[in-house]
Amino acid sequence: MVDFTVAIPTYNSEHRLPLFLEKLRECLLYTERSELCNISVEVIIVDNNSGDRTEKIIKNYRENWHSKFPLIYCFEAEQGAAFARQHAVRVAHGEFIGFLDDDNLPAPDWIVRAYLFGKQHPQAGAYGGKIHAKYEVLPPENFDRIAGFLAIRHRGEHPNLYQPEVLSLPPGAAMVVRRQAWLDCVPQRPKLGGKAAGSMIQGDDWEPLIYLYKAGWEIWYNPEMRTEHQIPAFRLDREYLLALIRGSCLCFIPLKMMFLKPWQKPIAIAKTVLGNSYKAAWHYLQYRNLLKSNLVKRCELQIYLSRIESVFYYFSLFKNRHW
Repeated sequence: MVDFTVAIPTYNSEHRLPLFLEKLRECLLYTERSELCNISVEVIIVDNNSGDRTEKIIKNYRENWHSKFPLIYCFEAEQGAAFARQHAVRVAHGEFIGFLDDDNLPAPDWIVRAYLFGKQHPQAGAYGGKIHAKYEVLPPENFDRIAGFLAIRHRGEHPNLYQPEVLSLPPGAAMVVRRQAWLDCVPQRPKLGGKAAGSMIQGDDWEPLIYLYKAGWEIWYNPEMRTEHQIPAFRLDREYLLALIRGSCLCFIPLKMMFLKPWQKPIAIAKTVLGNSYKAAWHYLQYRNLLKSNLVKRCELQIYLSRIESVFYYFSLFKNRHW
C-alpha cells in the first residue's frame, strides 16, 4: 500500500515538463527528509495522447530519476483531462491521490502538507490548496475579478469548507482526493471530459467532486498546500479568455442539475435564463462604451451570456443521452 500518489495528466508538454519535473524532484526530496511524517509516494504521469516529445522526455527522466519514489509512465488515448484522471485513479496505489497539472509548480512541502491534511480530516473526500499565479506579462487592472477561471485560488489563511451546491469548488490543477472515496462514488465514465484538442468545454474538475459531496464527503480548502500556476502571455489574450470563460460556464446548468430533483430543474433553468439575461442587459448598458477596451468588463459579460447558453448545452447533452 502506497500512502500518496502524485498524478500528472499531461498533453503536448515537452516544453513544460522539464521545469515541472525538477520542482517535483525538490518536493520528493523534501518528503524523503521530512520529520513531520514518514510516507511512501509514487509518481504517475498520464500521457493523454500527446503528439510531441512528451513520452521521450518522461522516459529520459525515468532513466535518471534517482529517487526512492518511483516514476511511472502511462498512456491514455482518449483525450480529455477527465479520462486522464480516471486512468490515474485506476492504476494508483495511494491512499490519497494528488493531481497536479504540469504548469502548476508545487512548493517543496506540498506532498507532506497534503498527506497530513487528509489524515487530520477523515471526512475530506477531496481538497484543494492555495494557488498563486506567476504571470509572464502583467494582467490588466482588476483581473482578480476573473482570475478564478485560470485556476487561481486564495480563500484565506485558514482551512475552510467549499460550498458545492453553489458550485464553489477547487480546481483540478492541484487537487487531492481520497482514492477509495473516488472509486466508491465516481462513475468510471465521466459525462464531462474536459478540455481536449479543439475544445474549451470544461466541468471535468467538478463533476467527480459533486459525486463525492452527494455521497457525504466534505470538500475542503487547505492553505498549506501551495502551488504556483504558470500563466503564459497567450492566456491573457482576449480571444483565449473569452473562449475559456465560455467553455467553463457552458457546464453551469449541467452541474447544477446534479443537485436538483426533477421538479426543481425547470425552475432552475428559468431562473438562469431570466437572471442572467437581466444581468447581461444591465452590464451592457453600464459598460457598453468600455467593452472593446476593458478586457475584464467584456469577460464579465461573457459569463452571463455563457450561463444562458449553458441551458442549451444541457439540452444537447440530454438529447444525445450524455446526461
